[in-house]
Amino acid sequence: MTKQERYTHILNYFKTHVPVAETELQYSDPYELLVAVILSAQCTDKRVNLTTPALFKSFPTVEALAASNSDTIFTYIRSISYPNNKAKHLVGMAKMLLNDFSGVVPSEIDELVKLPGVGRKTANVIASVVYNKAAMAVDTHVFRVSARLGLTTNAKTPLQTEMQLMKYIPEELVPRAHHWLILHGRYTCLARSPKCDECKLTEWCKYYSGIKKKIIK
Repeated sequence: MTKQERYTHILNYFKTHVPVAETELQYSDPYELLVAVILSAQCTDKRVNLTTPALFKSFPTVEALAASNSDTIFTYIRSISYPNNKAKHLVGMAKMLLNDFSGVVPSEIDELVKLPGVGRKTANVIASVVYNKAAMAVDTHVFRVSARLGLTTNAKTPLQTEMQLMKYIPEELVPRAHHWLILHGRYTCLARSPKCDECKLTEWCKYYSGIKKKIIK
């Protein structure tokens, strides 16, 4: 099986069986999504969704967040991983968003990454989810699932994974493909105990093929 054939089979499966794939973070506008994605770094979406309602109620706009301070924000996000750093990032992000971007969340990756707390992964999420751009955010799930399925080869970094995926996934599918891989990793292709017996992609999975060879031996 060639790599292109593997991509075709896997993408066709997702298109057929998971036609709608979206972020599980809860938000109502680009500002809220940006805050949620910054908070989600090394933290579960479930925990973020439990935390953001009170935060958004008290700071419903970029202006309100920018006028606050990290000590105050910390009290709202203390249950999130790395709350001290993230509190500082959120206030700094809001201030830069107002000063440099007139309060509007930018659509370009090179502008997004200038914001405090925004790395390439977060920037790609915003560009993809908010602006429907062909941007592939690589988190731990995407990195793991892509390697196991055989969509990537010897990718050592998230950027290498991103570049390999972008080479084969049609641009119009990239926004959904990002969520397909995340959701598959979150609920089926688990890090420690992948649910291969429940997975519908084993026919094209490099990881599963390796397991079968070991069993046969």
